[in-house]
Amino acid sequence: MNNELYGFLTKRTNSKFNCSVLHRLFTSRNNSPPVSIKRIAKTNLRKDAKNKIIVVVGTVTNDNRIVHMPKVKICALRFTESARNRIIKAGGTCLTFDQLAMQSPTGSDTILIRGPLKGRKVYKHFEGKPYIRGKGRKFERGKHHGTVNRNKRKLKRS
Repeated sequence: MNNELYGFLTKRTNSKFNCSVLHRLFTSRNNSPPVSIKRIAKTNLRKDAKNKIIVVVGTVTNDNRIVHMPKVKICALRFTESARNRIIKAGGTCLTFDQLAMQSPTGSDTILIRGPLKGRKVYKHFEGKPYIRGKGRKFERGKHHGTVNRNKRKLKRS
């Protein structure tokens, strides 16, 4: 439903916000990582963040490490139960995307944020650290692992 709504808004309004929200609605689960309450609180500390709606195309999760939660208006696809309770307890509001479209159809007075894209565990293994079952002699070792190849002719000359 959100896809159809923001597809319509993208065509009818000349707004980059709607276009980027539509694009993010179609992204895969891996490319729309969750956003913690800490990132939202940090975004709310910006100078220009007063009375703006923070928009997350993904899930908003709780973070127990943060002590003080400010009063914020957040729009997201999903909220974890603990995150929703924490936002409401602080005096904030949780919006859905159709409610956001009614309040600000062009995305004015909104801040669009996303989670850490490379926060997944698999990125740890992309730089050259392979998944290895064990560290013994028969796990990902070459045939001549540990042997040193020297040029014997060169050694005889000297």
